[in-house]
Amino acid sequence: MIEVLILLWSLAGLGWFWSAQRAAHEAARFHGKRICESADVQWLDQSVQLIGMRLRRRPDGWISLERDYRFEYSRDGESRSSGRLTLLGRELQTSLGPAPEP
Repeated sequence: MIEVLILLWSLAGLGWFWSAQRAAHEAARFHGKRICESADVQWLDQSVQLIGMRLRRRPDGWISLERDYRFEYSRDGESRSSGRLTLLGRELQTSLGPAPEP
């Protein structure tokens, strides 16, 4: 009986983690696209790649996952450059990458 409960709790935890990962990935895609649009550059591959994850404390004191994502963009349609963004939960914390040209 205990083994079944442990298995059910483990499956529920994995389901929660998978759902949180998907939500964070979609938030990262949204922010990556918005960053590229505001800098007037082409967002390549319409995707982001998770490159790191760690535990961080949020401003409200709770612990959350901080995720780093990489994305690629092009200013001229031929060259590729990399950008990076960091999410704490689903909130954008920092971004490095395309900046609007003066």
